[in-house]
Amino acid sequence: MKDQRFIGTGVAIITPFRDNQIDFTALSSLIEYVINGGVNYIVALGSTGETATLNEDEARSVLDFCIERIKNRVPLVAGNFGWNDTKELVKKISGYNFSGIDAILSSSPAYVKPSQEGIFRHYAAVSDTCPVPVILYNVPGRTRSNMEWETTVRLAEYGKNIIGIKEASGDLIQTTRIIKNKPDHFIVTSGDDEVALPMTAVGGDGVISVMANALPKAFSQMINFALDQDYYAARELNFKTYDLHKWFYIEGNPVGIKSAMEILGFCTNEVRLPLAPLSEANYAKLKEELLKITSELDIA
Repeated sequence: MKDQRFIGTGVAIITPFRDNQIDFTALSSLIEYVINGGVNYIVALGSTGETATLNEDEARSVLDFCIERIKNRVPLVAGNFGWNDTKELVKKISGYNFSGIDAILSSSPAYVKPSQEGIFRHYAAVSDTCPVPVILYNVPGRTRSNMEWETTVRLAEYGKNIIGIKEASGDLIQTTRIIKNKPDHFIVTSGDDEVALPMTAVGGDGVISVMANALPKAFSQMINFALDQDYYAARELNFKTYDLHKWFYIEGNPVGIKSAMEILGFCTNEVRLPLAPLSEANYAKLKEELLKITSELDIA
């Protein structure tokens, strides 16, 4: 059976900064906001959380803070388990304290561009070592290598603790082939907000969302409608929020969503180098679109 904890809407939560330090006050407010907004689980320390710019102590402090603030109200997924060196990742997992962590999100190795067999062996080593459930993460736009559908299905059949995939290729043909051929227990969730609805409609299990930082109620409800096969209601919400995607990603993620969260009053739009804050012109366009959408929505 599928792990029901990870069906629906997960939020890839940002890491707020103030004066280049983690803003835990803002993070606390954001955790409450997304939980009250109806998200099913929280993913901390993903790429949206700027994990690449956090040192190990900072990353651990974010996880410990999330564990303390969430208080088991929703599951917590740790996203800081992508690595280019399989040996070092296995070593990290072997010595890690997973208390309070419900699953890990592990992206494929970046830069080295492994073969499909290399990707399979990498994740098999993670599965063999990890004491908590593993969610695969295929994100070719960042890793520069695609995990093909046959490799995903092979991994789904390999280890019982490999429970699903965050599929962020944006390729609905590839996703459909995964869904058609996967074992029953395996969860397929969208890693791309723009295709979350069509992916769910073809048999997917939801989304790990960036937009749900800003619009947790609207995005969670859209996915719930789709899971209930009420596609008319889901489509209406998708259309209402759809124009925001352009401005969230126009200068990269999480640059856009951090500006959105500043506009909504949660934190500064500060990012760490090599990222730079959203340009003034695009900030103004994002603000205009965001305020228009939130004023039109019954749920924000």
